[in-house]
Amino acid sequence: MSGTTILAFLAIGALLVAAMWFGAKRKKELAAWATQAGLSFDPAPDRSYDNRYPSFGCLRRGHSRYAYNIASGEWNKRRLESFDYHYVTGEGKNRSVHTFSAIIIRTELPLKPLHIRAENAFDKLTEFFGADDIDFESSQFSREYHVKSPDKKWAFDVLHQRTIEFLLTQPKYSIEFDTRSVICWRNRRFDAPTRESAIRVVEGILDRLPEYLIREQKKGVT
Repeated sequence: MSGTTILAFLAIGALLVAAMWFGAKRKKELAAWATQAGLSFDPAPDRSYDNRYPSFGCLRRGHSRYAYNIASGEWNKRRLESFDYHYVTGEGKNRSVHTFSAIIIRTELPLKPLHIRAENAFDKLTEFFGADDIDFESSQFSREYHVKSPDKKWAFDVLHQRTIEFLLTQPKYSIEFDTRSVICWRNRRFDAPTRESAIRVVEGILDRLPEYLIREQKKGVT
């Protein structure tokens, strides 16, 4: 075995050891955060998320999908799940492993589909071909955020001026509503403070839902 090959094996071994060390350190930090917040913590893989939340596209990417480092329980009288997520794209030499973090808050109030995320350069290109998102009176918000919903009135009702002003002061996340839950995520892993930041953003949206909208939604299930 050549010296170059030995060095390559040693480098790979060092990377694996470092990855294991950082993984264990992260798990310990998240477990401590969960305990302090009164949440349960389970680092083990849970492969049910894509089936339990089929509307959330970020949980249905690739294959070999699972959540892990899951903190769950009640947070300000709402059900919370905070987790890391793993999936794989491609096979063989083209195989890539992806991880990100997300939080899901469940509400008893019926919701409608809504997608909110940061605007990107690709959005500008698709707008040129007519695939426009929903624009708001706030030109700054429309520049910074890409919003989609099959029900534009719902989007305008949820994203009224107070909520828009709130979101413009917060870190940007991808946010999606299904019929009872809201997911908030980024294409990277959250540390404990970022998990709380994502929770704060979702709570800020839900806590600012107008009373008339809450009445309408509750009326729809009576």
